[in-house]
Amino acid sequence: MKHMEARQAVVTAVEYDREPSAAELDAIERELPLIAAEVELLDAQITVLDRVPSPLDERRIRRARRRMLAARRALTNQAATGAPVVA
Repeated sequence: MKHMEARQAVVTAVEYDREPSAAELDAIERELPLIAAEVELLDAQITVLDRVPSPLDERRIRRARRRMLAARRALTNQAATGAPVVA
């Protein structure tokens, strides 16, 4: 049996041992409304996994889906035009 071993002691440790850059933090902040809307939609969908959705549940899912789509549209339009997102 042949044993495999690394030729270099540390290959990618430096890449993952760093803090996010300012540009990465700005990107996360720009995407935060979309992330929050996706979490809200996921939460609404999870609540009805083990039961039949009531009309109130269906309305909650529809509203969450519309918020997520609106946030996605705003983020896409902002990226296309370079304008800041106004929520």
